[in-house]
Order: sequence, then C-alpha cells, then structure tokens
Amino acid sequence: MNRILFEKFEINDGVAEFSGERAAHIVEVLHSQVGDTIKTGEVDGKIGTGVVKKIEVQESKEGNIYTIKLELEHNGESLKPWVDLILAPPRPRVFKRLLPQLAAMGVGDIILVGAKKVEKAFWGATILKEDNYHPLLVDGLMQSGTTILPRLELRRNFVKFIKEELDSLYPNSTRVVAHPYDAELITAPLKGRLLLAIGPEGGWTNEEVELLKSKGFLCRSLGGRILRTDTATIALLAKLNNETEEG
Repeated sequence: MNRILFEKFEINDGVAEFSGERAAHIVEVLHSQVGDTIKTGEVDGKIGTGVVKKIEVQESKEGNIYTIKLELEHNGESLKPWVDLILAPPRPRVFKRLLPQLAAMGVGDIILVGAKKVEKAFWGATILKEDNYHPLLVDGLMQSGTTILPRLELRRNFVKFIKEELDSLYPNSTRVVAHPYDAELITAPLKGRLLLAIGPEGGWTNEEVELLKSKGFLCRSLGGRILRTDTATIALLAKLNNETEEG
C-alpha cells in the first residue's frame, strides 16, 4: 500500500478511525507511530496526508488487532485514468487476479463484453458482484497511490455494443485492439485517451476483428507467442502507456 485510501463514509469531520488490514499495514509495515504523517486519500476523491493521532493494540490468538485514528487533510488531485478497456473476460480466478492490476495501471472504464469465445459460465461468477470486485480495485489504487476508481460494466452482446454504443460512449478515443495478426506498425505517438480491446483467451474471431477495425481500431501485437489474458493485458497497457501522449 503506497497510499492508504478511505471510502467517503469512513471519514467524519476530517478524521478516520479504523482497524483491519490497513491499520496492520501502518503499524507493521510502515512502522508508524503517533505523530507520524502518512500518505492518504479518498476513493474517487482527493489525495493528501494523514497524521496518526492514536494507535490502540488488542491481542488475540490470531495476532494483534490495531485500531488507528488519523487526522486527514486531502487537497491534492490524483492522477487521472488514461485508458479505457474493452475486455472479453477470462476465467473468474484469472479475472480476479487481474482487477487490482487494472486499477493500478490507470484504467478508467472496464467494459466486459461477450465475445464469441468467452465462457458462458463467466456471467454467473460471484466476482461480478460489486461487493466482491470493489475491494480488489481499491487495493490496486492503494498500490499505485491514486484514487479514481475504475467503472465496471457488462455488455454480453459484443456486436450490439460495438455497433450501437461505442461511438456515443467514446467518440474521441484513440482505438487499439490486441491482435497478433495483420498488426499495424505505429511509429507516431498515440494521442489522447486510449480505448484498448483485449480478446478472450481463445482469441477474437475474424468477424470480431473486422468489426473493430471498421470502427477505427488499430491492431497491435506483442509478438508471436500466445499469452494468457492477464499477461497480455498488463504488457499491452505498459507498452501503450509508454507510447501515449496525453491530449
């Protein structure tokens, strides 16, 4: 955790009092004491610092339980997302592992689409419940020191989404699709906020790629090796972030 984040409801008159994993991290990893200042922020809000006003310790069979009181001052702006993601989701356990990394990498919107090779059982997975995925996204934000929470939406009809919603939702986006074949060589920096489309572990169908290309998506490749969805997604985000100019 490089910045301790709090939900809005956890902050009362500039003060947060809490226990659990964040409190244990402050004491056992940061080795903070009363009077110390740590980096803090509000989910979907500003960043700043918190001064440790109180640390209480309760012993238990499972280990020490800490309760901490912080006096917060949040008046700085967090880094903003730079890319939105159209994702044909992988298996639930892979998706669960991927979510914190997407938040940490600066993804804004995560649109899960029902491409042809997505396993139908995915749409009933418990990870799609907000109570389950929200903490994972917050963990990613705390790792990167940012606060802007990714927005997760489902579009099971991929073709309908691309044909009927894409242009109105992302009218000015620079569009890139991950596809190892017929990839364009892009020499100039990509400009503006990106929209990246990542296919399922079985890959996009030819028809899906052609539909994306008809909507202005440029094909990019990471080479001839076949990668897992989570590996390919993070590698592409890192690569594209280095090639993108904000504007």
